[in-house]
Amino acid sequence: MVSHSIWVVGSSRSGKTTRLVEYFCGWLQDEKQIHELFYTKRANLKATTYTPTTFDIQQAKPGVLVLAANDDNRRELGDKIVTNTQGKYPVRVKTPLGFFQDDVILFWPLLIQLLNLKAQFPVRLRPETEQELATKLWRSQLDAEILRRVGVNENRLVRRILDLMQLAAYSGTPCEGIAEILQLGLQDNPVTLEPEFLASLLLDWRNWCLERGLLTYGIITELYTQHLLTHESYQQHLANRYQAVLADDVDEYPGVVRHLFELLLAQGAVGAFSYNPDGRVRLGLGADPDYLAGLARECRVENLAEFAPDSLADRLATPMVESITEPMLLSSLPLSVQSIQTTSRAQLLRQTAEVIANAIQSGEVAAEQVAIIAPGLDAIARYTLTEILTKQNIPVESLNDQRPLISSPVVRALLTLLALVYPGLGRLVDRDAVAEMLVVLSKQPQTPETPSPLSSRIDPVRAGLIADYCFVPHPEHPNLLPVTTFERWDRIGYAATTAYSEILQWLEKQRSQHELRLIPSPISLLDRAIQDFLWKGSNLPYDQLAALRELLETAQHYWEIDTRLKQSWGLEDKGTRGQEESTYIDSFSPSPPPITEFIQLLRRGTITANPYPLRPIGTARKAVTLATIFQYRSSRRFHRWHFWLDAGSPLWAKGGAATLFGAPFFLQNRLGKPWTAEDEKLAEQERLQRILADLLSRVSGKIYLCHSDLAVSGQEQLGPLLPLVHACVQLE
Repeated sequence: MVSHSIWVVGSSRSGKTTRLVEYFCGWLQDEKQIHELFYTKRANLKATTYTPTTFDIQQAKPGVLVLAANDDNRRELGDKIVTNTQGKYPVRVKTPLGFFQDDVILFWPLLIQLLNLKAQFPVRLRPETEQELATKLWRSQLDAEILRRVGVNENRLVRRILDLMQLAAYSGTPCEGIAEILQLGLQDNPVTLEPEFLASLLLDWRNWCLERGLLTYGIITELYTQHLLTHESYQQHLANRYQAVLADDVDEYPGVVRHLFELLLAQGAVGAFSYNPDGRVRLGLGADPDYLAGLARECRVENLAEFAPDSLADRLATPMVESITEPMLLSSLPLSVQSIQTTSRAQLLRQTAEVIANAIQSGEVAAEQVAIIAPGLDAIARYTLTEILTKQNIPVESLNDQRPLISSPVVRALLTLLALVYPGLGRLVDRDAVAEMLVVLSKQPQTPETPSPLSSRIDPVRAGLIADYCFVPHPEHPNLLPVTTFERWDRIGYAATTAYSEILQWLEKQRSQHELRLIPSPISLLDRAIQDFLWKGSNLPYDQLAALRELLETAQHYWEIDTRLKQSWGLEDKGTRGQEESTYIDSFSPSPPPITEFIQLLRRGTITANPYPLRPIGTARKAVTLATIFQYRSSRRFHRWHFWLDAGSPLWAKGGAATLFGAPFFLQNRLGKPWTAEDEKLAEQERLQRILADLLSRVSGKIYLCHSDLAVSGQEQLGPLLPLVHACVQLE
């Protein structure tokens, strides 16, 4: 029988997603297709004589599983489906991990029975909380000798070990099988730890989490693939729930997703999948595109146009790839590719920004049609480009600019406020922090009458004076004295004195309520401070709003986990636990109070301001896009002009994203095989060719190769794109 499923292959912007949406709409409009999908399937693929009534066909709506590679693509795909179906078919698009998580939680009672777990509702751990708890659990085993042997610090080693569990789960390997794969893959690497030791740490961690109902992405994936997907009841549930599956960009999916697709297709579901040979952005981060490509055998393959007609890929892909693969071949590039060359990187950043500003101000190109793409964006480059362009009234949008939450002055001010209300936090606050808090909390709000925010009632100079003379450090009870303590308090001024008095009164009120146990948690205190000092019914800037939302979400998650851990300790009698379990608990017992740990966690910079939703409502912002290669390719953007920053950097071969330790060992086509230097060289060559083809498909007008002879470190830049820089005309 000819397969009803379709496998759409095409490069970037060749129309793959549009083809999937058209296929989806066809499912909804074809009553005969609905009959085949629903009723043949309900008869377990055997009954061919059943004829549904007209009412049955009208009421029947196919259950469709719709998946996208990441969260941004998920929203865009959902919007396209809603638009093309005119909102008649509500659909929820999921990422593969989001789907796994939803079904693991939905079928948690079944997992409790299968694994003999404690009956409690599961709680998902964020990556930063996962790392913190794993660090505490393993601290007694990861001693100084082990850290010296591996050559990395404790945080990086813990993250590396946790990533192994996630990679194993993505490949369909149970936690018990990690040691065998690592034994094969690391046999020629004497620097790493023993595979059995690493596997034992992960087994301890997994069991510790499951006993407390804590879920990580790795544990969720393992529970789904090893227990749910193989269970007969769940398979029957899938058969009844989904009659079709639509998956976009499957080259970005973990290998285990193929098992789900094969099960659905075997049960009679129809599928539509899109695959980009030049994609593979997440290869090395858990994706297994070659293994997913094997699913094409179950489908009818449809090849789209090689390149988008309005892109530069059709004319430039071949000569550019030849220039980097055969550097001895002398060739020149057309005028659509030019270079900006300087000696130092500081000159390069300045000249690049000036070229962009001149082109936008002359009307040659609009701001929203320009993208600056780099293999890596350090703080200097980000600040320099943003500052120069912003001063000329050209806004800049940084894609997924995941700066540490602690970098926001508003967040730092609120944490200082916590330290002044709750006892025992005096060592976490100093005079500089108090002065910054006074400036931030005394700002007047933005209102319709005053569209731009006013300056602070307490300026930095007066805030410094107040902190010097009125702040009393104390390890248990740091305090702020009245402004009259300062002999020349009249120099502070009326506005600053009034604002400072309001802050003092607020602090005294919160302290008294804390003593009376009227503040449920620090989350409530943070919410009160935001409403009383920052919001006041005004319109906060988007960046501040994002930081505040992420702060509250992080605090809520942190105390939810803290409550769960306290419940597990309270329900278990330490005297009845085994020695191993007592060791687990003892590793957490001497830890500081939760508020201290929360503030220290934020100050380590591991949490970023990236709350849901990420995109603002309304039309796209008219701004120059600033992104790394990985961010830009993942977002599937398209621009008229590209500026490829640091074109001589060797990081272009890395794709702008670090490969997870051990990732090649868990690819299905080379499971457990050692990764040699020759393998790495070949992988970098293939990755660079994909990057060129992908980026060329996302630009239609001009490309500027921005190269400086010297990097920030002063070293000469001799990256793989250097032949392209020499093959194009230099911009005067």
